[in-house]
Amino acid sequence: MTAENKYVPFPSKIEKVIKHTKAEYTFRMHYDNALETVRPGQFFEISMPKYGEAPISVSGIGEDTIDFTIRRVGVVTNEVFERYEGQYLLIRGPYGNGFKFEDYDGSELIVVAGGTGVSPVRGVIDHYAHHTDMVDGITAIVGFKSPDDILFRDDLAYWKEHIDLRFTDPWASPGD
Repeated sequence: MTAENKYVPFPSKIEKVIKHTKAEYTFRMHYDNALETVRPGQFFEISMPKYGEAPISVSGIGEDTIDFTIRRVGVVTNEVFERYEGQYLLIRGPYGNGFKFEDYDGSELIVVAGGTGVSPVRGVIDHYAHHTDMVDGITAIVGFKSPDDILFRDDLAYWKEHIDLRFTDPWASPGD
């Protein structure tokens, strides 16, 4: 399901919940034709009746799904964490221009992000990690507070094999 009016919240089914850390989960939501209508770097408003709404960046895009990697930090996100697969969240969007891949094709790309800030750029890094022939090199520099705070471990392992992946953390090494 998508919205006819992007300013009106609509129910989206939680397809999957992926736990990264104690405080960060990815909620994979149903969203028709996501690959055609949503870009990395865009965000949605997630609404919780009686609790409010919060802007959340898109951290992944599938054919009919979008991912929101959410950190549990307040009233709205605490309530979101009480939802499970098969239940619904109200969302509206997408908002923002997002990243257009054609703007970066043929370029040398350097992406720097840390913590949950990796979420909005994850789609760009992952796209070019799978299509290294489309850029003149890609370097991703990422950082996390501690080993317990690392997000997207499977992605990091794949990126390590296909792009120049660097960690800012003194305790981290490419094998971590």
